[in-house]
Amino acid sequence: MSPQTLTLTIDPAAAAAPFEQVRTQIADQARDGGLPVGYKLPTVRGLAEELGLAANTVAKAYRALETDGVIETRGRNGSFIAAAGEAADKEAAAAAESYARRARRLGLDHRAALAAVEDALRAAYPDA
Repeated sequence: MSPQTLTLTIDPAAAAAPFEQVRTQIADQARDGGLPVGYKLPTVRGLAEELGLAANTVAKAYRALETDGVIETRGRNGSFIAAAGEAADKEAAAAAESYARRARRLGLDHRAALAAVEDALRAAYPDA
């Protein structure tokens, strides 16, 4: 992959759905610097046509990437790779705060709430 070029490959035999393959590959390329902050992504229709996918499949991947803070959509100007580190940190902090409040409402003590988080992290990061 050359710098600043989006390269995607969809494997119809893969266990992951096509939208998840698109989402994962774009996120990985943004994270490793292959797609720099500000890189303009193809339109949903354009990428769908290029990959031989339905436009709704690519739109679903773009929505997930936007929710994850990997891309930002600027209306009619298109979708761009976002400065994901800051957005991801903010979203993680908000999720942690929400979890802490909910755990307290459920009556969990500090140790039990932390144990639940550690269990979830082990499940989400099995190779860590």
